[in-house]
Amino acid sequence: MSTVVDDLGARLIAEESAHLAHNYHPLPVVVSRAEGVWVTDVEGKRYLDLLSAYSALNFGHGHPAILAAAREQLERLTLTSRAYHNDRLGPFATALAQLCGKDLVLPMNTGAEAVETGIKVARAWGYRTKGIAPDAATIIVANGNFHGRTTTIVGFSDDPVAHDDFGPYAPGFVHVPYGDADAIAAAIDENTAAVLLEPIQGEAGVVLPPDGFLQRVREICTENDVLFIADEIQSGLGRVGETFACDREGVVPDVYLLGKALGGGILPLSAVVANDDVLGVIRAGEHGSTFGGNPLAAAVGLRVVEMLASGEFQARAKALGAHLETALQALVGHGVTAARIAGLWAGVDIDPAYGTGREIAERLLTRGVLVKDTHGQTIRIAPPLTIRATELDWAVEQVRHVLSA
Repeated sequence: MSTVVDDLGARLIAEESAHLAHNYHPLPVVVSRAEGVWVTDVEGKRYLDLLSAYSALNFGHGHPAILAAAREQLERLTLTSRAYHNDRLGPFATALAQLCGKDLVLPMNTGAEAVETGIKVARAWGYRTKGIAPDAATIIVANGNFHGRTTTIVGFSDDPVAHDDFGPYAPGFVHVPYGDADAIAAAIDENTAAVLLEPIQGEAGVVLPPDGFLQRVREICTENDVLFIADEIQSGLGRVGETFACDREGVVPDVYLLGKALGGGILPLSAVVANDDVLGVIRAGEHGSTFGGNPLAAAVGLRVVEMLASGEFQARAKALGAHLETALQALVGHGVTAARIAGLWAGVDIDPAYGTGREIAERLLTRGVLVKDTHGQTIRIAPPLTIRATELDWAVEQVRHVLSA
């Protein structure tokens, strides 16, 4: 355990270890407060948050406008279930549909629920609109994908940690290499309902597709009457310097899957967004959630969409992302073998001679910087979009220091 953990932190970690299932391996820090881009542990030490809860905190910790929307709604109404209407859901759905340029919104809670909903929608559309034979619909997915942790989703993961020992797995998924549009075209047949992709693969280490890939996928799906489903749960809502990662190539998918930052970093909120000819295939009683579309989440989500509609956060991510890219590329050859950057989102591959991704993350922790490792040698950097250039510079200097040390 890192020396960054003091006696109080160590006791709290031990308590967690004794009574929590060990489904995570957190860094040894116990956070108790946060504001903006900084968090504070139980002993008062501050850390710069370069993870943003996997992009759920795009607007930082405790953004005043988001907290104000939540406080106001908490005093009025928090939950009705969809058995009744509420006065927050309509405005939220309208604003989100407009942001996406689509007709309809189906709200859920977690990102995995959005993906599961997207799968159901694609299959229903395949049977009810395209005319695929019953129980024959397939969905094309990419190698290296990460779409969530439910049993259906891990069944089409090729990551052994996510996949192994959780079968039997649901059929109906066809794997292709990520970034290979020709492989997608070759995999399509009369039973193909959809292509499900992350425009940028986050968990895999911020893996960017080749230029023109998304445009070609859009063309292939249109030519073959197949839905293009974009999982923008991590990449969307300002993270990459555009509202959606698909915007980087001027591409509009048939279905957006959204989550994480949609809840403003204070509650879970996800959504499937599509036009009526796609999302309209779901009939009353066929899908839902007790908390999906609750008025508290809708009020927060509406505020998030209003903030994104101004374009301010997308512009910040684009400008600061260029600044970050310059700083990170200077580390290549000095402990870093590669750095992939899209807006304020980076995957940094560590030279094994300098340590593993986990070891680098632990060393950065001692210097007041929070990052997360993935797939052995990669660390991910995804600060709140409210970060300042000087804070980015300081963070990269800490990376430089731990590598040189």
